[in-house]
Amino acid sequence: MTIQRLYVCTHILQSVPPSNLNRDDSGTPKQAVYGGARRARVSSQAWKRATRLTYAHGVPEADRATRTKRITELLATRLRDGEDLPQEQADRLATALVAPLGITKSAKKDDQSAYLLFFGKRQLDSIVTLLGGRAHELAALDGKQLKAEIDKLPVAKQLSKAHPAEVALFGRMVADVPSLNVDAAVQVAHAISTHAVQNEFDYYTAVDDEHTEDSGAGMIGTIEFNSATLYRYATLGVHQLHENLAETATVADTAARFVDAFTRSIPSGHQNTFAHRTLPHLVAVTLRTDQPVNLVSAYEAPVRSRDGIAEDSIARLAAELTATSDTWGTTPALTLATYAPAGAAQDKASAAFGPSIPFPQLIQQLSTAVAHWLDTGEVR
Repeated sequence: MTIQRLYVCTHILQSVPPSNLNRDDSGTPKQAVYGGARRARVSSQAWKRATRLTYAHGVPEADRATRTKRITELLATRLRDGEDLPQEQADRLATALVAPLGITKSAKKDDQSAYLLFFGKRQLDSIVTLLGGRAHELAALDGKQLKAEIDKLPVAKQLSKAHPAEVALFGRMVADVPSLNVDAAVQVAHAISTHAVQNEFDYYTAVDDEHTEDSGAGMIGTIEFNSATLYRYATLGVHQLHENLAETATVADTAARFVDAFTRSIPSGHQNTFAHRTLPHLVAVTLRTDQPVNLVSAYEAPVRSRDGIAEDSIARLAAELTATSDTWGTTPALTLATYAPAGAAQDKASAAFGPSIPFPQLIQQLSTAVAHWLDTGEVR
């Protein structure tokens, strides 16, 4: 039996001013060589975190997810506050509840896991609910008796169902406990500049306001930066999102809200120094039932211009979408796009992406299209 698939591919062109969005261990903005030219790069991890935080802003606190090594501590807090247990008993019971999960403990801190674990806050609440009001009774048992009682409870099952949207979207990997793994519905590419980039240095000084003996600076330093027009890409497997979420009714809204969050998010590296937050020149969303297609090949030959990069980048992307469709027969089932007037690229953009629509309308039409596919298996 063929499994129906639907991929929502998001293509974004966005210019950022002098900035250091995502730096390496030496403080240098991350880079990559592509098509023989050195490009500005922002890692997928950096943009996924920015997207996840933006997505979470619209979610009630209780429905959010968290990524932490402190699952035992969070569970103990719930037991202390919700079950009125003394802190010592809450810590002991929380440790007993986490033990059946088989999560490797930190070598340095026994009350923490060795790695970050991604889970929903309501999933922790459901673990507490398993106790059935017996928290005080269980906390009074000796170690052997407590373990025997906890082993009767389906603790691991509570972390394997009713995933919050963030876990359903971005997935979870627990190498030593595969039963806790959640396949991610989202893949995010490293963003790269559509053109060659050279890093620059900002030499800065800070003045000591209370120092009046001479005119010297109180601090001197440098920070590396670049500016770029970035091509950003992410794909969302709606079929995988549907499998991960407990409620079918939330799938279309979650897919649309992901695209909204991915579009509006931006990594926060050195944001106080550069105030680099911008909005895209173009957002194109393609719905595909065959396979996801990253259109970065449009920039394998870097854009070269002294009169701005964005317009040529839009024209290149439009041409790549058209060529890919014609050559490989991978025409999207639906294309939605938001873009500003593209000058000489206007005709190419209109032919490839269709007319530009306001972004809120794009998000609404995307949600409607995904909901229709879930109901009928058809995209329109």
